[in-house]
Amino acid sequence: MNLSLYIFSLSILFFNSSYSTKNELSENKINVDINSQKTHQTIEGWGSSLCWWAGQVGDWEESKVDSLVDLITAPDKLNMNIFRYNIGGGDDPSHIDGHMVKGKGKRAEMEGFKASENSEYNWDADKAQGIIMLKIKEKRPDAIFEAFSNSPPFWMTFSGCSAGNIDPKKDNLKPEYYEAFCDYLIDVCKHYKNKYGIEFKTLEPFNESISGYWNYLGSQEGCHFEIETQMKIIRILFAKLQSSGLKTVISASDETNIKSFIKVVKAYEKAGDILDKIGQLNTHTYSGTNEERIEAEKLAKSTGKEFWQSETGPGGWKEKATGLKNNLLLTQKLFYDMNLMRPQAWLDWQLMEEHNDVWGLIRCNFKTQQYHIIKNLYVRMQITRFFKQGYTIIETDYESALAALSSEKNELVVAINNTSDSIQSFQLNLEFFDETAKQIQGYRTSVNENCEEIIPLDVSGQTSDYLAPALSITTFILSLKK
Repeated sequence: MNLSLYIFSLSILFFNSSYSTKNELSENKINVDINSQKTHQTIEGWGSSLCWWAGQVGDWEESKVDSLVDLITAPDKLNMNIFRYNIGGGDDPSHIDGHMVKGKGKRAEMEGFKASENSEYNWDADKAQGIIMLKIKEKRPDAIFEAFSNSPPFWMTFSGCSAGNIDPKKDNLKPEYYEAFCDYLIDVCKHYKNKYGIEFKTLEPFNESISGYWNYLGSQEGCHFEIETQMKIIRILFAKLQSSGLKTVISASDETNIKSFIKVVKAYEKAGDILDKIGQLNTHTYSGTNEERIEAEKLAKSTGKEFWQSETGPGGWKEKATGLKNNLLLTQKLFYDMNLMRPQAWLDWQLMEEHNDVWGLIRCNFKTQQYHIIKNLYVRMQITRFFKQGYTIIETDYESALAALSSEKNELVVAINNTSDSIQSFQLNLEFFDETAKQIQGYRTSVNENCEEIIPLDVSGQTSDYLAPALSITTFILSLKK
């Protein structure tokens, strides 16, 4: 075969192969209908807890603290505006450098503000976490803060240990300290209000409290509270908050999964006097089915309360995943939560981690004060940067899409999540929008891209076609006529 004929043959082969691939993608095109007539929750914000990372980096060199807080809060970066401050209980001093360090590391040994029943408050305790909160407030004046407790101080507990009771399925707070525990939480809130002008929007006295995770000499602070005990605490805390001069309201009950959340809220509802004392419902979504998400949405909506997904993280995947794949799967959980459970806020558990690229968005060395951005941060940025506070979630018919309208209804934002290992073909259907721009601006994170602007998509009629690379998340911004 001569060279010309060989090249021609190769070109025909390439054309046929390319045509076959495009044809196959076209046949398997996924239609994404975006329905502006079906509106859901308005986004209050995105964020994270401050424990445990803030307690480790708050005493870093100030310029590094500034750069970290900028990265987390700046509107053109992570654009986070909600943060949960952990009121540490503090463990028995004889346990220091013991069971928690062996479990979750030094970071899990939270400092308490009161060493014993009769001691004075030590407001220098847990100073580093407070520094981060103050820096956030300085750089993001609109920031919303929640205070939450993982455990009462050790001296209030049956076991004498803030990691939990000897029997992890039994309450660890002694009944004679119910009032003192409420006073402790309120006193910390008042301290930050009076000294620094930070008023917590909400106060959460429990954390995953009906679970059986929290045991004596365990790996972190935790406390079991039976539902009846929770309601006793809520009644006491509500009365004390009413007379405290604070505007802070109670949030509850931060259960570990959606099933437990439903169980607790139904018990609150049945009691008759509890929901009136709660300003906000919180749940974690470490696990949960989509059927449970739909039930939780209906339950929360029926109460008329604000609703947060206040903590979650990776896990529960059918396959083991790390890095980009892991965070795309976590983003899929975010999509399920926002589309089906419909909280106003969605929060991560950790922002910074030392030894893995699964749980955090930033990897660091707490001792050497070094950090670097990992792929997870850009994946999260695809949502938190573009789905802004005040935008309203609208309906889509595709489970791996999230869509929202700006408050002025002049901007549509759509994210497409491709967790598969192959290219996927999409058609965005915009029939519910009378007039749109002729092109759609887009940003993408993939194996080789970090929230980078891509070539705009053309709008033809009221549709736009898009090929999503394998393992990618893409966010589209489209200007609308009001």
